[in-house]
Amino acid sequence: YKYFGAAKDLPGVRELFEKEPLPPPRKTRAELMKSIDAEYYGYRDEDDGILEPLEQEHEKKVIAEAVEKWKMEREARLARGEEEEEEEVNIYAVNDDESDEEGGKEKDGEEGQQKFIAHVPVPSQQEIEEALVRRKKMELLQKYASETLMAQSEEAKTLLGL
Repeated sequence: YKYFGAAKDLPGVRELFEKEPLPPPRKTRAELMKSIDAEYYGYRDEDDGILEPLEQEHEKKVIAEAVEKWKMEREARLARGEEEEEEEVNIYAVNDDESDEEGGKEKDGEEGQQKFIAHVPVPSQQEIEEALVRRKKMELLQKYASETLMAQSEEAKTLLGL
């Protein structure tokens, strides 16, 4: 339809001629990434000089509270009659009553050294080399030997008892 003159001012026609404003153009991913720098990730929060003193103050307060709590617990233990035991705990120590039934191997060092137990069987260097040679042989046989040749070799092995 075409409207001329005063017909353009009619209530229903006026909305037809009003164009909706275009939405603002969307930014591409590259344009969004241009404004991202170290400050976006919070790496320059300490540069303004406000955050560090607040963190130091809070850290001192938390440490003081932890020390007070420890002292109160220590005094309570002493009041109950418990003795303080400040011994070093060796997390690598192995008890002598542990058995070697897990399939592990004990490794003894010089006198006075700790004993360590391997809880899984560890292959020797020679066993590893033999396994690698076997695997390489099988790969080469599969690559170059035909099916009939493989069957004949298996038959020969069974006849020879190998």
